[in-house]
Amino acid sequence: MTGTEPQPIRIVGMTGRSAGAVLVVLALAAALPLVLSKYQVGLATEILIFGVLAMSIDILAGFAGRTSLGHGAIFGVSGYVVVYASAQAGLSPASAFVLGMIAATAVAAVFALLAVRTSGVYFLLLTLALGMIVWGICLRWTQVTGGENGMRGDVRPAFLVEHRPFYWAVLVATALVSYAMWRFVRSPFGLTLLGIRDSESRMKSLGYNVPLHLFVGFTVSGFFAGIAGALYAMFNNFVSPSTVALAQSVEGVLMMIAGGVGTLFGGFVGAAAIITLENVVSAYTERWQTVLGVTFILIMICAPEGIIGTLRAIAARGEERYKGN
Repeated sequence: MTGTEPQPIRIVGMTGRSAGAVLVVLALAAALPLVLSKYQVGLATEILIFGVLAMSIDILAGFAGRTSLGHGAIFGVSGYVVVYASAQAGLSPASAFVLGMIAATAVAAVFALLAVRTSGVYFLLLTLALGMIVWGICLRWTQVTGGENGMRGDVRPAFLVEHRPFYWAVLVATALVSYAMWRFVRSPFGLTLLGIRDSESRMKSLGYNVPLHLFVGFTVSGFFAGIAGALYAMFNNFVSPSTVALAQSVEGVLMMIAGGVGTLFGGFVGAAAIITLENVVSAYTERWQTVLGVTFILIMICAPEGIIGTLRAIAARGEERYKGN
C-alpha cells in the first residue's frame, strides 16, 4: 500500500463530543478576524475556499478511488461564469453565483461521462486532458474570457465588500458545504462509493451500476468544486487562464494528500499548511517552490497517511497503550 492510498473508513454518526468540537472550531474561526490583520484575514479566507476544493477532490479520491486532475478546471469555470455574469452581463451577485455553480456542475457531468469508465492512471490522464481543453478555451476565446489578460469585475455584493463580513460569509458557506459533503460520503450512496473503491468487480457482481454511481459522485464532487470556484471569484474579483490551469488541480490534490486522503476534513488542514507555507516562505526567498516541494516530500516520507491520518494513528496507539495498562 502506498502512502497516498486511503485507509479503511468507519461510517459513524457525529457524537455529542464531535459536535461540540466542531462548534468550538467554528467559534474560534469566527473570532479570527477580530485578532488578525486584513492580509491575514485574506489568507484565512483563501484557506477556507481551497479547503472546500480539496474536500471535493477527496470525495472522488478518498471515497471512490478516483483521483481527478480536472477539478481545477471545474473550479475555474465557475469563477469565469461568476465574473462574466456579474461584470459583463450585469446580473446580480446572487444570480451570478448560482450560474457559476450550474456551469461547474455541467462541466463536471461532461467530464464524468467521458472518464467514469476508466480508472487508475487512465482516469488521471483523461481528467488532466479534459482540464487542459478547458484551459485552452479560456486562453484563446479572448472575446469572452479576455484571454491572457483575464477578466476583472466587482463581484461581491455591497454588504460583503469589507474583508471581515466577506470572511464570515465564506465561513458560513464553508460550514454548510462541509456538512453537506460529510453527509454525502456517509450516506448509503457514499457507502456504495466506498465499496467501488475497495472492490469494483464485487460491486458489479452484486448488481450495482458502477459507472452510474461514479458519474453521480463525480458530478456532485464538481458541484462542490463549483461552489469553491464561485467563492474564489468573489474573493479575488478576477479570473484568468491560471485559474483553470493544471497547477490549480495539482495544488488541490496536494492539499488533499497533505491533509490525508479519505479524511475529508483533512482538506482544510492541507490547505492551511500549503497556503501558509507558500506565503511565509515566499516572503524570505524566491525559491519558495523548492522549499514547498521538499516539505511535501518530507510529509510523504514521514507522514504518508497525511497530517490527519498520522494524528489519528498516534491517538489510536496512545489509546491502545492506555488500555494495555
